[in-house]
Order: sequence, then structure tokens, then C-alpha cells
Amino acid sequence: MNDSFNHPGGKLRRQGANTCTNAELFAILLNTGTKNKTAVEVAQEMLDKFGSITNIMGHKMSELMEIEGIGPTKATQIAAFYELVSRVIRHIEAQ
Repeated sequence: MNDSFNHPGGKLRRQGANTCTNAELFAILLNTGTKNKTAVEVAQEMLDKFGSITNIMGHKMSELMEIEGIGPTKATQIAAFYELVSRVIRHIEAQ
């Protein structure tokens, strides 16, 4: 992330979503990290563990919570996000 931005949300607002990495976009969804890791680091760990953004879909919440910084609330937010994405995709495909 560019050092002139304190957090990925600032980068998104100033430069646009298309300039953010997958980890930065996921960090915006997570909102916070842990005492020892930023939200970007937690997001990157999740991407490293599952291989890609699309591979995270379909995993049990308990699997997501194996990552430090992902508790029940964040796992629920991630599940809700992926359900919304699935609904958008189904809507587009139905047209």
C-alpha cells in the first residue's frame, strides 16, 4: 500500500477501488486487524491460506476463524459478503 495512505479505505477514496489489491479490499471489509497485525495483514493471511478471493467462498466459518483476527463477527461479515456477491452473480446470469 502506498505510504501516503494510512489505511486502504483512504486509498480507495482517493484513487478508486480498481487501484486496491485484493488484500486491501478485503481489509476494508474486515475493518480492523489485531494487536499485532493490520487488517491488510490479516486479509493477506486469509488469501495466502485459501489461495484466492474466490477460494474463500464456500469455506465454513470455523475454517475462517482459524486465522488470527477472524472471530465470529468477522466470519459472519465475510459470509454475508459472499452471499451478496452470489446473489448479484445469480441476478446477472438470470438476465
